Amino acid sequence: MCGWCVLQREQEEPDIEVVSSKGQVVIPIGIREKLNIGPKTKLLVYGHDDGLIMKKIKGLDSAEELKKLFEKIDARIASYGELSDEDIEEIVQKHRKNVDR
Repeated sequence: MCGWCVLQREQEEPDIEVVSSKGQVVIPIGIREKLNIGPKTKLLVYGHDDGLIMKKIKGLDSAEELKKLFEKIDARIASYGELSDEDIEEIVQKHRKNVDR
């Protein structure tokens, strides 16, 4: 199921946020509390069609690791086309297993 479909089921009226001149967007407090997102929380941000996918990432401690993760996602898109939320989750989980070794 797409992320938007899940959001629509969980929250009847979405919040509308405005992008600042620095490109910043406020994540509503209810979502931050629900997902335990606080200062220094790392998020995978990926453009999809005319939307954004933001996914909380645990365990990535360097920009280099994040770059490797994006490279894996980009390679998979180049080979198989656009990714679903489940595909991205699978790539993140595989990457975490390799990083933890």
